[in-house]
Amino acid sequence: MYLITGLGNPGIRYSLTRHNAGFIILDNLSAKLGVSFTSENILWKGCRAWISDKEVYLMKPMTYMNKSGEAVNNFIHEFRSLNNKELSGLLVITDDFNLPLGTVRLRPGGSDGGHNGLKSIINCLGTDEFPRMRVGIGSEKLGETDDPSDFVLGNFTDEEFAVFNSLMPVYIDCIIDFLTNGIEHAMNTFNRFHLDIDKIN
Repeated sequence: MYLITGLGNPGIRYSLTRHNAGFIILDNLSAKLGVSFTSENILWKGCRAWISDKEVYLMKPMTYMNKSGEAVNNFIHEFRSLNNKELSGLLVITDDFNLPLGTVRLRPGGSDGGHNGLKSIINCLGTDEFPRMRVGIGSEKLGETDDPSDFVLGNFTDEEFAVFNSLMPVYIDCIIDFLTNGIEHAMNTFNRFHLDIDKIN
């Protein structure tokens, strides 16, 4: 079984914030697959699907971003099909304000890069060796605040969301490529991707 985890914060207050990029992508993927998230556990909402002949679970932590690891760790222990010492079947989707809007970066592992959701997952699993898909949300708006948390917890502007939403097919193709061909192939295909935002605006 594969676990695709999109990071974010639960509740309407955060639904369109930049920090909820992972949630928004999973919501779009589940809609495309015709499956719905259910409250199967107090720590997370999930749904099962089949993608490219692979059994896949889509999961959104309900623990708030800083405790995302508790939800991921709980899932892995509840569904023993995933071995937390060999997490090639886990893909974590998260926002990254250090990457410009219009970019995607995949890695097979590595540090948290200052992202509290990734930090929590690394701490709870005891390893940073799991694939992650970082989605760029950076923009000129970031330079207008001294506190990056104000930026990531702020809503996408209309213009930003239009760009982000236009990339949805790319995000979904990236996930499917990971499931079909593995992390290395997905990295080679999508890490060089950059949307020319100026041609959209």
